[in-house]
Amino acid sequence: MEVSGALLANAVIAGLLLGGFYAAMSVGISISFGMLDVVNIAHPAFIILGSYIAYIVNDTFGFDPIAVSLVVSPLFFLLGAALYRVYYYCFERRGQESLRGLAFFFGILFITEVALVLVFGVDYRMVSTRYGDVTWRAGPVDFPMRLVVPFLVSMVMVVGVQLFLTRTFFGRAVLAVAQDQLALRLMGVNPVRVKELAFALSIATAGVAGAFLIVIQPVQPAIGREFIGLVFAVCVLGGMGSIWGTLLGAFVLGLAESFTSTFFGPSWAPAVSFGLLLATLAFRPSGILGR
Repeated sequence: MEVSGALLANAVIAGLLLGGFYAAMSVGISISFGMLDVVNIAHPAFIILGSYIAYIVNDTFGFDPIAVSLVVSPLFFLLGAALYRVYYYCFERRGQESLRGLAFFFGILFITEVALVLVFGVDYRMVSTRYGDVTWRAGPVDFPMRLVVPFLVSMVMVVGVQLFLTRTFFGRAVLAVAQDQLALRLMGVNPVRVKELAFALSIATAGVAGAFLIVIQPVQPAIGREFIGLVFAVCVLGGMGSIWGTLLGAFVLGLAESFTSTFFGPSWAPAVSFGLLLATLAFRPSGILGR
């Protein structure tokens, strides 16, 4: 009984820590897909790109990967703004964003992956941090720092994005552009510019999440494809366009995967997680916190 209690407690902690990481990966999709209706299927590619940038700087200079990601996040912001401009002029302005726009982001995903393979090969890469091998113990419960540190920074980032979107004029404009672009134009605000900056913000969060990923586990270029379904699942499960919903959905999936991996084996974790998503869509299509 005592062993079962320890297993249960560790499964809960691991699920919450994993959920925090999933929230960091998915908050950008909540903005681009949930608020802007831009199906950025290449989002995980920018997460992997962030991982490799953190790896290069860490391997060369020994700097902490998460600190590196925060410093280079403005570059990801500029990259996102430029990418949205190309997307808008080539597809969205012509009303072709549905299928051709999806193919555009699919191409970005594979171009990024191939470029990383050509530069780094297919071997797994990992970083070295002072806390990577440290584990705090509280009785029978373990707190691995390689999960705790990304979790704490993830919470700061997600809450910061939520406050930015609800407490600033630009944030409210982002929320408005998803509801009524014409009304936004009548107020003297350019919805294209708003969407450009919001999309850039989503890419910036992906770059930071990439550093979390390589702190938690080794990465290689193709690993990003494993997270495509997950980030969209978290977004839909929590509620389209809801940052708090994304956080809650990430915790639900994290706990589901942790419990399944602990008690039934890791191979069942994806099936249970997406089964939970299907059940949510069946009984509450708008998501947990969706309107």
